[in-house]
Amino acid sequence: MGQYLPIVVLAILAILFGVGSLIASKLLAPRRPNTAKGAPYECGIVPSLEAPERFPVSFYVVAMLFIMFDIEIIFAYPYAVASNSLGVYGFWELVAFSAVFFVAFVYVVARGALDWGPVKKPRRLVSRDGDILSESRSVSTTIRRVGFEGRETREKVSV
Repeated sequence: MGQYLPIVVLAILAILFGVGSLIASKLLAPRRPNTAKGAPYECGIVPSLEAPERFPVSFYVVAMLFIMFDIEIIFAYPYAVASNSLGVYGFWELVAFSAVFFVAFVYVVARGALDWGPVKKPRRLVSRDGDILSESRSVSTTIRRVGFEGRETREKVSV
């Protein structure tokens, strides 16, 4: 038990420091709340009263893919350094490990995790004068106004 005494003492000191810091900040900090201090700040974006948009699940899947390939590189680096001492067994372990990650990557790509943007729907095409056109093609369907989503629309006043 004596060998664990320094660890127990350090843990108690850490807890005391954390609790002491919280108590000291509550007692010593100035209390002058206002609406600007209470408002959430998000990278300079003015907060709105609307509910925030949720990130698409694809965003998180791509983040997990990034972490997955980081793990694979962390696993492959020691093999590259010590490949002579690991031999054929180490090589086949690395191949098996990489194959599992590759299969997971193919599955995620097949599920459409890397397909960003709007879902493309198939359209019926019509041949006119040698050109292949969509039946529903018009100026209003092919031109997309960018940057107006979520903004207040003001009617233009003609003078």
